[in-house]
Amino acid sequence: MDGDAALTAARPMLKSVLTVGGWTMLSRVLGFIRDMLMADLIGAGAIADAFFVANKLPNLFRRLFGEGAFNAAFVPEFSGLLATEGPSAARRFAQEAISVMVFWLGALTIAGEIFMPAIMHVFAPGFAAMPDKFALTVDLARITFPYLMLICLAALLSGALNGMEHFAAAAAAPVLYNMFAIAALIGLTPFVPTVGHAAAWGVSASGVVQLTLLAWAVHRAGMPLRIPRPRLTPAMKLLFRRMAPGLIGASAAQLNQAVDLIIASLLPAGTVSLLYYADRIQQLPLGVIGVAVGTALLPMLSRQVRGGDAAAALSSLNRAIEYALFLTLPAALALTVSAFPIIWVLFGRGAFHVETAHLAAQSLAAYAIGLPAVVLLKVLAPAAFARGDTALPVKIGMVTLAVNFLLNIVFNAGALAPASIAGSLPLLEHIGPPLATSVAATFNVVVLAVALHRRGHLVADTVLLHRLPRMGVAAVAMAVTLWFAEAPLFQFGRWFGLISLVTVGMSVYGVAALLLGAFDARALWRMARRA
Repeated sequence: MDGDAALTAARPMLKSVLTVGGWTMLSRVLGFIRDMLMADLIGAGAIADAFFVANKLPNLFRRLFGEGAFNAAFVPEFSGLLATEGPSAARRFAQEAISVMVFWLGALTIAGEIFMPAIMHVFAPGFAAMPDKFALTVDLARITFPYLMLICLAALLSGALNGMEHFAAAAAAPVLYNMFAIAALIGLTPFVPTVGHAAAWGVSASGVVQLTLLAWAVHRAGMPLRIPRPRLTPAMKLLFRRMAPGLIGASAAQLNQAVDLIIASLLPAGTVSLLYYADRIQQLPLGVIGVAVGTALLPMLSRQVRGGDAAAALSSLNRAIEYALFLTLPAALALTVSAFPIIWVLFGRGAFHVETAHLAAQSLAAYAIGLPAVVLLKVLAPAAFARGDTALPVKIGMVTLAVNFLLNIVFNAGALAPASIAGSLPLLEHIGPPLATSVAATFNVVVLAVALHRRGHLVADTVLLHRLPRMGVAAVAMAVTLWFAEAPLFQFGRWFGLISLVTVGMSVYGVAALLLGAFDARALWRMARRA
C-alpha cells in the first residue's frame, strides 16, 4: 500500500484522532492554568503533597477505567454487538454494565471513606511520620474519593459513545474537570481551611457535572440508558473477566505511577509535588497523542477483526504507530532538552521558586525519556484487546510492575536502606521514580511489540519502515536547534522565549520532516481538501 492509499484508508481514524486530540489539548491547556494557580499558591510544600496524593487515588482509577481496562473490555464487545446484533443488544449490554458498576463502585466508595487512613498508609507510607501532613492527606482524600465512582461511571458512558463513534462529548468532559478546579481555587479558597480543601471540593463537583454531560450525550446519540437491577449475567461475567487482567495489562504505566508515589512519599518532603508538576507536562503529549490514537483505534480494530479483515487491521495499526511517533518523538526530545525553561515559565511564580523549578525539570527530563514507549503502549494494547486477548498484556504488565519496583529500589536505595550503609548506595531522589517508570515502560513496549509480531498482529509495512528513521533524524535536528536557541531567545523575556522556542522547534521539525520524506505532504493535503 503506497502512502496516498494508506492515508486515505485511515481517514476515518485520523478524523477521530483529531477530534479526541483537539478536546484533549483544550483540557490540557486548562489543566496547566489550574496547575499554575496551584504552584503560585502552594508551590511544592506539605499542602501540595497532601492534595496531590489525595487526588491521585481516584484519578488512578479514572485512568485505569477511562483509558485502560474498562475501555479495553467494554468497547470491543459493545462495538461488536452494535455491528452484529444492532442497537438493542448493545443498549442491553451497556445497561447491565452500568447497573453492576453502580452497585460495586458505591460499595467501594463507602469502604474507602471508612478505611481511608489505612489506604493512605499504603499509598503514602512516608507521610505517617508527619502526623499533621498525614491527617490533612486523609481529610482531602475523603473529599475527593467520591470522584472515583462518578468518573468510572462517566468512563462507561464514554465507552458507549466511543463505540458508536461519537468521540466529541467523551473527549470534552475532562474540560469540565479543569474548569471546576480553576473556579474552586479562585472562588472557594477564602472559605475553606486550605487551598488543598478548595481544590479537593472542585474535583468532586466536576465529577457530578461530567457524568451529567455524558448521560445527556448518550441520550442524544439515540441510546438512552436506564439502570436496571444489578445482575451478574454471562455477558457481565465475561466483561469482568476481561477487565480484571486489563487493570494491570492495559494500564501498567498507571500502576507504575502508583509505585512511584509510594516511593516518593518516603523521600524528602516536596518530592511528591515535584513529580506531579513534571508529570503534568508530559501528560500533554501523552493525552493528546497516546490517548487520542488509542481511543480512536480500538473501535476500528474491533470492527476489522470481527469482520475478518486482517490486512485492514494491520494497516490501521501501522498508521496509528506512524501518527503517534510522528508527534511523540519531537515532543520527547523537546521536553528533555528544554525541561527547565518549560517548567520555569509555566510554574515559576509565587511559592514555586527557581530551585524548585530546577528539581522539577530534572524529573521531567527523566519522564520524557520514556514518553515514546508510554504512547506506543496506548497504541499497541488495542491490537490485543480488539481480539479479546487480555492475557498477553497482563502477563507483560505484571513483569513490568516488578521491573519498575526493583528499579525504584535500586535508584533510591540510599534513602530506603539503614543509615549505616545508606551513604554508599545510589540516591537519585526525585529523578529515581520517573527514570524507573521510563525504563520499565520501554521494557513493556518492546516485549509487547515482539509478542504481537510473533502472533502476526503487528507487521511493519513499507510506509512505516520508510518514515520512522526519517522522523528520528528530523527530531534530532529540532533538539539540536532548541539547545542552541534557548539562551538567545530567553534574553527577551520568559514567555517570549518559550513561545519562540516552541515556534522554532515546530518549524525546524516540520521542514526537516518534509525534506527528509518523514510524511507525504501531497497526500495529506489532498485528503484534507477532500475532508
